[in-house]
Amino acid sequence: MAFPALAPSSRSVNYGDYPVKSTRMMDGFETRILYGSKRTGVEMQLTYSNIADDTVKDFLDDYDTRRGTFETFSLPAGTLKGMSTDLAGEIPGVTGTKWRYAESPAVTSVYLGVSNVSVKLLAVLV
Repeated sequence: MAFPALAPSSRSVNYGDYPVKSTRMMDGFETRILYGSKRTGVEMQLTYSNIADDTVKDFLDDYDTRRGTFETFSLPAGTLKGMSTDLAGEIPGVTGTKWRYAESPAVTSVYLGVSNVSVKLLAVLV
């Protein structure tokens, strides 16, 4: 099973931060140490509105296949459809970073046979 290759209805991205440790001395002086050259904590929230329940089931099946939040995967190209290539290029997942589910997909039933699904993903540096 693969992550469904649909363009989301909406997408929000938290671009994360570089791993920094900050220490404040008693005199107020602060020292910061940079521990890496890549951003960590990158999150993406994808919402798919008014899709068939069979397609929603594909998301739930993929979540189960990956044993919930355990396994990582690559995102299909359709996930970033509708986003400018410059902005999409800032998301680490475009350049080979793997993703994992941050939590189980959330499903909202709209009417018989049609639902909304929201998926929260975390970028994993490999």
